[in-house]
Amino acid sequence: MATRRIEVNGLAFNVLDEGEGAPVLLVHGFPDDHTVWRKQVPALVAAGYRVIAPDMRGCGETQVPPRVRDYALPLLVADIAALLDALGIERIRLVGHDWGAVIAWQFAIEHPERVERYAALSVGHPAAYARGGLTQKFKGWYVLVFQLRGIAERLVRLGDWRALRAMIGDRAEGDRTVARLSRPGRLTAGINYYRANIGLVLPHRPRHAKVPVMGVFSDGDRFLTEKQMRISARFVDAPFRFERVEGAGHWLQLEMPDRLNALLIDFLGEGSRP
Repeated sequence: MATRRIEVNGLAFNVLDEGEGAPVLLVHGFPDDHTVWRKQVPALVAAGYRVIAPDMRGCGETQVPPRVRDYALPLLVADIAALLDALGIERIRLVGHDWGAVIAWQFAIEHPERVERYAALSVGHPAAYARGGLTQKFKGWYVLVFQLRGIAERLVRLGDWRALRAMIGDRAEGDRTVARLSRPGRLTAGINYYRANIGLVLPHRPRHAKVPVMGVFSDGDRFLTEKQMRISARFVDAPFRFERVEGAGHWLQLEMPDRLNALLIDFLGEGSRP
């Protein structure tokens, strides 16, 4: 999948841009880059969409800002807006996974005029995640570990990245991830997403999304609860659709691509049919 460089907000972003038709923006999370969508891009292009999938700041082949505060959520949201402006795209269909879902939720909340509809994978509305209960807090134990600067990086690298490989599960995918994060500054950049935005795990006054949302949760997710996705409906002032994918872990786009692609094509096409 060919990519190109786009300079916005003082950084050179690596961006995949394929196909023609209504634009769909895919936003990845940690510890991924745009290639986590490799099983969605061909299906969406074949369905008649233009697919844009950037490597977010510090990830993949995009430049790495050095400071923790460079990864604060307002800057991540601003990156999306600036990339769309650079591409001349006014309005999108939006898909986000993991940290990409957090960023996409916030983008949809702040820029509803630019989002036709939004598919949130795995991670629910930030207020719903914060209200996910003790089970969600236990599942998100690593968020606290990641606050230990320097120590967290050493722990992740221990035993040939044993803990990270175990979290990912798939050996080949683990190898690809370790290769990406072994490059200078990349592991710290990914962890800085958690450090710069630790306040999101605490209950806070919610801002509601005002665009149609589909929340997709996989029953084998070891890091997130189904509750935090289901109760996201409380924070959406538009139609909310919940879908449960059976037999997939956290990376449902890689483990159950046919099922997810069918859901995305169906949802993204709603509202544009005769």
